[in-house]
Amino acid sequence: MFLGIDLGTSSVKAVVLDRRHQVLAVGTAPLAVDQPQPLWREQDPGAWWQACDGAVREALAGLVAAGHSPGDVACIGLTGQMHGATLLDAQDKVLRPCMLWNDGRSAAECEMLESQVPRSRQITGNMMMPGFTAPKLLWVARHEPAVFERVRRVLLPKDWLRWRMTGEYASDMSDAAGTLWLDVARRDWSDELLAACGLSREHMPTLHEGPEATGMLRVDLAQRWGLRPIPVAAGASDNAAGALGAGVFRAGDAMLSLGTSGVVFVATREFVSNPAQAVHSFCHALPQTWHLMSVMLSAASCLDFTASLVGEPDVERLLAEAEARGLRSSTPLFLPYLNGERTPHNNPHAQAVFFGLNAGTSRADLVNATLEGVCHGLAQGIAALQATGAGLAQVSLIGGGSRSAYWAQMLADATGLEVIRREDSAVGPALGAARLAWLCADKADAQDVLKAPAALDSFAPRPAEQARWRERAARFASLYAGVAPLYG
Repeated sequence: MFLGIDLGTSSVKAVVLDRRHQVLAVGTAPLAVDQPQPLWREQDPGAWWQACDGAVREALAGLVAAGHSPGDVACIGLTGQMHGATLLDAQDKVLRPCMLWNDGRSAAECEMLESQVPRSRQITGNMMMPGFTAPKLLWVARHEPAVFERVRRVLLPKDWLRWRMTGEYASDMSDAAGTLWLDVARRDWSDELLAACGLSREHMPTLHEGPEATGMLRVDLAQRWGLRPIPVAAGASDNAAGALGAGVFRAGDAMLSLGTSGVVFVATREFVSNPAQAVHSFCHALPQTWHLMSVMLSAASCLDFTASLVGEPDVERLLAEAEARGLRSSTPLFLPYLNGERTPHNNPHAQAVFFGLNAGTSRADLVNATLEGVCHGLAQGIAALQATGAGLAQVSLIGGGSRSAYWAQMLADATGLEVIRREDSAVGPALGAARLAWLCADKADAQDVLKAPAALDSFAPRPAEQARWRERAARFASLYAGVAPLYG
């Protein structure tokens, strides 16, 4: 059996997978995000560890309840939210709260870095954006110099968990690519980009491919969890791990992750990029594989926001009301930019908007507007991917939002792609992490381990709906263009 741990933004999830591809147990523990100032998004790494410990213990307790022994777990795989800057001093103490992937304070530093390193887009395959790790460190250097002077190690969130588990400073290629310190084609740190941030390789973890072992679980933790001192695989970024969980690793395979953020991910056989349209180009979690992504910073989280706005904690009830009401010509438009936006706008100042409310607008209309707005945003990102020659025709849908068939059909209509829901889709990146642990422990063939879960159902674009979606998409784009100058 194999343990996969996913350090998400809103929770930590742990799953146990067996060699028959069965998920035997799941554990979760919640996390909160601090927003001390506009554009700031932070978390205390100490809270990650408490949540990780709780999620792992819950999963292993479920394993025991199902009649299995935790001692049979052979390896651990890690995944987690990308881009977070976890800063340690010479004694490995955390220096400040981690600046998260959706932290938007470092826009000025992005411009500085691109000016200092004119080749940065060629090296990284990406436009500098505030969400990435590199501009965060430059922000700390400029605004918190006393903190920056004490920085001796920079770790990504899941890699800080690894250090707590093994004592090793290590990362994998897919997560490291999201720092914008990696030469993505060469799969190595870029000394030029590190130097532009006042850093060197000595500040960085060692680099590994996703299935490689990076250390052994500490004896005290093994005893606490009822495990043996087993290896911990390098793992993957949350998006790459989610892709592996969905069987997306061959060139042209694609998935759509409808979680806190919204990601469309397509695997490629070589390094290609399109930074001008804010498409992300990163290493995949397997050797000599890469991928492209479009990213929305707020996706399923928009539905949670609207549920809170209308005072209804039961999201399933709201979805049922929205489906019964249906999309109408009077449905308001919704710009889903609760935390700024990446693809295709790269605008950390973008804000959410409901437009077209009237006296007859119901809460079901607001929910439909929210679902539709997320679909429009994802469709814009897919258009940017298609501009690279990606040739997408279908996507596997994963993440918490995949539970809604109503939303899945909307996505098919909005994007023009066949949308396939698969078993274990809600497990998401934790499943991919467990699969990397499997590859690490058994040195197995990726074709056998990284199978796409069985399809539950599929949703094809409905020709009768296409004219409506095109008209609404044009209004959605015009609304953003009209309000964008008003953002701060």
